[in-house]
Amino acid sequence: MKRDNPSPAEAVSPPLNLPLSISIIAMNEEARLGRCLESVSGLGREIIVVDSGSTDETQQIAEHYGARFIHNDWPGHVAQKNVALSYCTQPWVLSLDADEALDKELSQAVRGIIEADGPKAGYEMNRLTWFLGDWVWHAWQPEWRLRLVRREGAEWRGMDPHDYLTIPGRSGRISGYLLHFSFWNLEHFSRKIVDYGVISGDSLTDRGKKPGLRQLLGSPLARFIKTLLLRGGWRDGWRGVLIAYMTLMSGVLKYGFAMEAQMPGARRTLEEIRKKES
Repeated sequence: MKRDNPSPAEAVSPPLNLPLSISIIAMNEEARLGRCLESVSGLGREIIVVDSGSTDETQQIAEHYGARFIHNDWPGHVAQKNVALSYCTQPWVLSLDADEALDKELSQAVRGIIEADGPKAGYEMNRLTWFLGDWVWHAWQPEWRLRLVRREGAEWRGMDPHDYLTIPGRSGRISGYLLHFSFWNLEHFSRKIVDYGVISGDSLTDRGKKPGLRQLLGSPLARFIKTLLLRGGWRDGWRGVLIAYMTLMSGVLKYGFAMEAQMPGARRTLEEIRKKES
C-alpha cells in the first residue's frame, strides 16, 4: 500500500554514539554521499567509507561528517564490501551504499534495536527506490535487504555485481524505508543495465557457467512477468512498464554476454569496452 512520501532522516543531535559502525563503499559519489551520511550522522560511534579512487569531492564530504576515509583499489562489489566490513570495530554494523539513506522511521528503528541490543543476529530493511520523479511502490516492492547485523561472523557473499550479507544466526525485520536514489535518468539506468550485464556475464563465465537458449529465453521472461504482473508493476504506470522491460533486458544481457564469452577471443571486460568506446 502506498504511504505518505518518505524523506531522508536528519543528523541526530546531540550524537547518540551507539555501539554501531556505519560501513559505506564509494566512488565519485559527491552528489549522493552527503544525503546518505546525513541520515546516519550521530547514530553510531564510527563511519567507515572505503573509496576506490574518487576524483571529485567524495573524500571531503566523508570527512566533513567525521568518517574514516580509506582508499582501496576496486576488487569487485563483494570483495570491497568485505574490506569495508573488516575496518568496522563496533559490535553492530549498518552497511549502506552511497546512493541510499535511512528515512526517519527506519532511523528510529535502528536506534531502538541497538539500544535494546536486539535478540537477532541481523535485521532486514525494505529498500524503496526513487525512479524518474516518483517512488516505485510495486515493481520493486518489497525489497528486503539485510543491512543491520552483529559484526561477529557477518560476511558479504554473492556473484558480482549482486551481493548479499550473511550472518550466523536468525534475522528479523524492522519498519521504515531504506531510500534508494540509484538512477539519475533513463540514460543512466540504461547504461547501468549494460554495465551490470557485462559484470554478471563475466561472473558466470568465471564460475564456469555456460548458459544456453533455455536461460536466455526463460529467465528474463520470468523476471518480466514477475515485475509487471505478480508484483503489480503495472500499478506504477509507465514507470512500472518501463522497469519490467528493462528488467527483462538486464537478464538478456547477462546471459547474452556469458554466451558471447564462450566464443574464441570474444571475452571483454567492462574496462576494455569503455576504453574502446572512448
